[in-house]
Amino acid sequence: MQIPFLGNINANEFLRIYWQKKPLLIRGAFVGLDEPFTPRQILQLAADERSECRLIQHGRGKWQVEHGPLSVAQIKRLPKRNWTILVQDTQHFSRAAATLLQQFSFIPHARVDDLMVSYAAPGGGVGPHFDSYDVFLLQGSGRRRWRISAQRDLALQPGAPLKILSRFKAQQEWVLEKGDMLYLPPGYAHEGVALDECLTYSIGFRAPSNQELTTAFVDFLRDELNMPGQYADTALRATTRPGEIPPAMRSGLKKSLRQIRWDDALMERFIGCYLSEPKAHVFFDAPHSPLTPKQFARQARLRGLTLDLKSRMLYCGEYIFINSESFHAAGEDVVLLRALADQRALLPGCLTHTGSALLYDWYLQGYLHPNT
Repeated sequence: MQIPFLGNINANEFLRIYWQKKPLLIRGAFVGLDEPFTPRQILQLAADERSECRLIQHGRGKWQVEHGPLSVAQIKRLPKRNWTILVQDTQHFSRAAATLLQQFSFIPHARVDDLMVSYAAPGGGVGPHFDSYDVFLLQGSGRRRWRISAQRDLALQPGAPLKILSRFKAQQEWVLEKGDMLYLPPGYAHEGVALDECLTYSIGFRAPSNQELTTAFVDFLRDELNMPGQYADTALRATTRPGEIPPAMRSGLKKSLRQIRWDDALMERFIGCYLSEPKAHVFFDAPHSPLTPKQFARQARLRGLTLDLKSRMLYCGEYIFINSESFHAAGEDVVLLRALADQRALLPGCLTHTGSALLYDWYLQGYLHPNT
């Protein structure tokens, strides 16, 4: 599979040689990049209470972090240098940003986290650090100097409001201009500093820790398990040591806990729900004046439909997952819903009669919209 912005290598070569292994600098990856945002639009997003953003400033050896939304007064007080504004999940607010993120679909949607935008004044950055996930750093307007290192010393500065490396020793350095892109695997130390006022687009990929995964699975089991019965001790005898948990009680309770069972099907359903779950700050807006089922089906057939920018949709076998909900599909519906998950849209004429009812329910929840 040839991906234009990967330069002279195809997608499989990139994944085999670089993905999670070593950095790759691609000059002119996006020639003539049509940026999804202007600096003014990023400032507007930073002031929007629906967005997740941070203002990071540094000076005299100190770092300062403020979480958004940012007020107009805060933005007006910004100095000429040494600050950056980070806005997460910009694909939720801009079709152009979502389209840019979609260009990385040679990597499964289940791995995609977000498109974060950094708007920085000269000297702005977040300090030398490392990420626990893969990231493509695409340069928009302006220039940014990147220094990177494969160092194993990842100790952090104590007491800093950011995860700043204590002893960063750069091994490579480049200045990226508009359209250039740098890929970094997890754990690679790096520092980006704006040389001019600039926009940088970070395409990040989620990688849950084992602790996060198992904790979420235990929560999932709590709602899925049905454990009949109750502890009983009809053979209980009087004791002179009431503070001790009786051996028979310990044995009986352990026997109950050993009844907890799960199989591959349950784990796969959990995985789909977990990976399609929106972030905590994400909410969906139901239509104000919803179409009737017939109106919806007609409009979807004539004009097609599109997932909401905030929706996460995945599939595994005949199970379909959308925004942490799971559905079993069969026949033509499997093909239809897989296409919707892959392309995030359905073309006119694709809608089936049986699939229409489910899609209408998702429309009422704000998960998707018929095209207008």
